[in-house]
Amino acid sequence: MFYSKKLKKFKEINHCFFSRNGGVSKGLYRSLNCGRGSNDKKQNVSKNLKIVSKKMKVDSNNIILMHQTHGNKVVQINKKNIKKQINSDSIITKIKGLALGVVTADCVPILLFDYQNKIVGCVHAGWKGAFKGIIKNTISKIRSVSPNNKIYACIGPCIGKKSYEVDIEFYKKFIFKSKKNKRYFFNKSEHKKLFDLRKFVTDKLIEQKVKVDHVNYDTFTESRNFFSYRRSSILKEKDYGRCISLIKLN
Repeated sequence: MFYSKKLKKFKEINHCFFSRNGGVSKGLYRSLNCGRGSNDKKQNVSKNLKIVSKKMKVDSNNIILMHQTHGNKVVQINKKNIKKQINSDSIITKIKGLALGVVTADCVPILLFDYQNKIVGCVHAGWKGAFKGIIKNTISKIRSVSPNNKIYACIGPCIGKKSYEVDIEFYKKFIFKSKKNKRYFFNKSEHKKLFDLRKFVTDKLIEQKVKVDHVNYDTFTESRNFFSYRRSSILKEKDYGRCISLIKLN
């Protein structure tokens, strides 16, 4: 369990970036796998969600998870859609007692709190979503609900720049969008680059005048604590678990 020092100061919220430890799943999913989209036993995922709900002091039925699509859609959770499937990569709410969650295995989990207006949110920011503007869209959505804001964000554990090897075509995609994006890439070899996803996401938040904190761990290298899609792919494992990050307005 990992916490933001800045978010921890606010008594109005509870939050946590959970590790892969402390659950009931076995094998590839050991042990706190909260990914409903994984091939883990459904009963184990349900048990794991109940474990995290107890830690968050919330009923497991009040954990709101998204069907994540690697897009840029943001949804505000209200009484009308609270029981529906949410197809998005970002959710926000003003409803007390709901734990908004994001599951990740290398992508960036972002937890948000608008202290001024008591709005919480979470974002699933893989490179695709971040590239498509999920962060700007999220902050715009919060400001459309309440215009005067004091927004704090924490970026949780994700793949580190030394672990994120990409090809030249990936690099060109970012450079074509903006030459300023060169600062997020480092040479690995003649045909390979290293991409700093954390820095890319951080700067997108700063551009929106958001104060940023970090829980800085590399999910790829820290196999004891985190699931990693890339690590599992390299090891030719059939599937992978997902860690969960949650934030709740008390």
